Amino acid sequence: MSFFGRFSPVRAYRDLRFFLAQRQPYELVFLVIAMGITGFFIYAFARNDYVPVPYKPDIIYVEQWRADRTDAEIRAQQKIDFVKKKERLAEEKAAKEQRQAEFKRVDDALDKWGL
Repeated sequence: MSFFGRFSPVRAYRDLRFFLAQRQPYELVFLVIAMGITGFFIYAFARNDYVPVPYKPDIIYVEQWRADRTDAEIRAQQKIDFVKKKERLAEEKAAKEQRQAEFKRVDDALDKWGL
């Protein structure tokens, strides 16, 4: 514990004051600017702790299949899955087109303003 006994807040303050007194004024200005920029980014990252989740994925990790399935059963299941896949792809395509239309409206508005 004798190691921590050598530390004194008063001596640390005097040492910092002595160090800053030897600096040129422009160095102190850059010190304040650097501390301000760093503080702003730390504040911004600490403040922005919310990240919106656009969707909640439906994850299927493992599907259990019987080992003694026939080829006809496999093909029948593939047909069912193909219909579901087509529906899912159609929904994704519609959402993509809607998003493109939204961006197109924004782009047209910016073009009207000359941007």
